[in-house]
Order: sequence, then structure tokens, then C-alpha cells
Amino acid sequence: MDRLREFFERNRDGLDYREPPGSAWQNIKRSLGQTGSRSIVIWRAAAIFFFALSTYLFLSTDPIVKSREITRLQGEFMDLENFYTSQIAEKVSLIQDFENGYEDDDFTQDIQKLDAMYQVLREEMKSKPSEKVKDALILNILVRIDLLNQQIKRLEEDREKSEAESEV
Repeated sequence: MDRLREFFERNRDGLDYREPPGSAWQNIKRSLGQTGSRSIVIWRAAAIFFFALSTYLFLSTDPIVKSREITRLQGEFMDLENFYTSQIAEKVSLIQDFENGYEDDDFTQDIQKLDAMYQVLREEMKSKPSEKVKDALILNILVRIDLLNQQIKRLEEDREKSEAESEV
């Protein structure tokens, strides 16, 4: 920094003898003004395009289409729920046929937790139906069916084991 300053001080006379022509500043202003006005025009055009696109997208989401979609989702879910609920009821009745059907505390706690989650998801489906909520409800049902199947399998194995022991 000091060497540069020394250079300018030593050579000031040699550097100051030239002055730019008066038209140089006008040319600079003119070129800056054209570039600035071009960029403003481009930004205005982009803003208008964005506004038009936003308006189109906002107005294109028809409430009738949304209500049809909601009705479709709820209808699909009701059909699936009826089907799976009958399967769950069948498996619960099989478990109740066994003497010690619900002895496993972990099993009953898991089923109760899944039932509670299911009720929350059902309320969500009623208030804000969506494909994700429907999928979560179906997954909950499938997990409950799987737990019931596992419990039935355990109970059948226990019965077979006790029958084999009683024969011996």
C-alpha cells in the first residue's frame, strides 16, 4: 500500500496531465441509463408474468373439483374400511373363541394404541381429507390385521402344544 502511494506521489505530475474529454462522462451516463432502463423493463415483465401465472393457478383450482376429489377419497376409504373392518371383526371373533385370547398385555396395548391412532386419523379424514391420510388409515388397518394374525398364530400354537401335552 505504501509503495503504491509513493509511486502516485512521485509520478503525480505525469499522471495528472491528461484529463478525460467532457463527452466521456455523458457517454458513461448514457450507457448506464440504457442498461438500467433495460433491466427495469425486464424486471417489470417478469413481475407481470409471475402475477399472471399466480392468478391463473389460483383461479384454476376449482372448488367443485376439490369437493369431487374429497368425495372420491372419502368414498374409496369407506369401501376399504368396510372390507377391512369385516376382516378385523372375523379375526377378533376367532381370538375370542380361544380360552386365553387376550392374555398378552403387549398385544392388547398395541391394539389399543392402533385403535386410538385410527380414531385420530379418521377425524383428520373427516376434517381434511387427503391421499396421505387415507394411506395412513389403510396402513393402520393393515398393521392391526397383521397383529391379529400373529395373535391367532400364537394361540393356535399354544393350543396345539397343550393338546400334545395332554395326549402324552
